[in-house]
Amino acid sequence: MTGPPRYAIYFAAGADNALTRFGAELLGYEAYSGDEVPFPGAALRTAPDWRDITADPRKYGFHGTLKAPMALASDKTEAELVAACAAFAGKIRRIPVIRPVVDAISGFIAMIPAEPVDALQKLAADCVRDFDCFRPPLTAEDRARRRPEKLTERQRQYLDRWGYPYVMEEFRFHMTLTGRLDAERRGPILEMLRARFAALRLETLPIDRITLFKQDDAKARFRIIGEWTLARVELSASSRD
Repeated sequence: MTGPPRYAIYFAAGADNALTRFGAELLGYEAYSGDEVPFPGAALRTAPDWRDITADPRKYGFHGTLKAPMALASDKTEAELVAACAAFAGKIRRIPVIRPVVDAISGFIAMIPAEPVDALQKLAADCVRDFDCFRPPLTAEDRARRRPEKLTERQRQYLDRWGYPYVMEEFRFHMTLTGRLDAERRGPILEMLRARFAALRLETLPIDRITLFKQDDAKARFRIIGEWTLARVELSASSRD
């Protein structure tokens, strides 16, 4: 084993959801089962090196980050983290609903919300705060790995406070489909991915659950070990009209 296990609080759409199958086929890996999945022919025709293009996101499985990967603090256990996930999911909240699109973001391609959703920003911020007690202190090595010299001042502050720079106002929900691509490669791949995504006819997507992913060691892929549906505010008939 190389390094301790790591855990992450992610969104995944559910084992039987068409969106999960869409992501698993493109990444070549399904995190619910831990199985390899054949790539679609359209991806291989568009980019014969598709396996290389998707190597980085394949390690994590198709997901949207809510609390970034972390080892457990020395005084915490996996059982305690599982119990905390259940307690978090049981809190009544408004369920974020996004209008999903496929687009480029920071040089890679992902499924992202077409516009910001306040309830999603709040859900992610709540995850960062509520699960932070499970994270060990940030080491000098981990801080250096984030290349703080390339971060903004606010991102550096978040890195030091929360162990990850892209939280709170810096958070952008995304479900990654490729690694970073040169601009000239992005166009045909984006066109292919948009066409496959359009076939899902997915006009809206509720971010209605949290999913606990585990990586056994640094060489392993992340795999889902727990999933909890979020309790939601029940709207009255008058408020739905």
